[in-house]
Amino acid sequence: MSNPYQPSSVIPEPVETGLEYVGFGARLLASVIDTLLTMCVTVPIMLLYMGDAYWDDQRYFNGGVGFLVEWLLPAVAVIAFWLARQATPGKMAIGAKVVDATTGLPLKPGQAILRYLGYYVSTIPLFLGLLWVAFDARKQGWHDKIANTVVIRGKWPAKP
Repeated sequence: MSNPYQPSSVIPEPVETGLEYVGFGARLLASVIDTLLTMCVTVPIMLLYMGDAYWDDQRYFNGGVGFLVEWLLPAVAVIAFWLARQATPGKMAIGAKVVDATTGLPLKPGQAILRYLGYYVSTIPLFLGLLWVAFDARKQGWHDKIANTVVIRGKWPAKP
């Protein structure tokens, strides 16, 4: 007999478990929270590095330090949160987790990196891949489909 409190090899539909796929509005709120928190770290560092020129000279990468602080640091932080906590601070604020869409288990490192890179695929064509969350049955954006992930909230699995 299998343990009902351990993830099975396939995530049952949310109705069976008490889970819900997290939709567009909640995920947008989580993204805004994450963006504001990221700016609270990156902007002061860049102001220390560039001074007031940071506001005047918005080149694409702001040099090597700009690339590290504005692009690489946020990517590493997001991936680290997914691997350590299954969620970024924004997703934690709304009670959501990012899990493997097949098993319901935490992401593997390669899967987390693929999901992050998938954000670029999702945003380049007019954010269509992010808007996809609003219309998909499992609320998956293209980045989720690429990495085989879902964003859920609720208890895994729900107690009977």
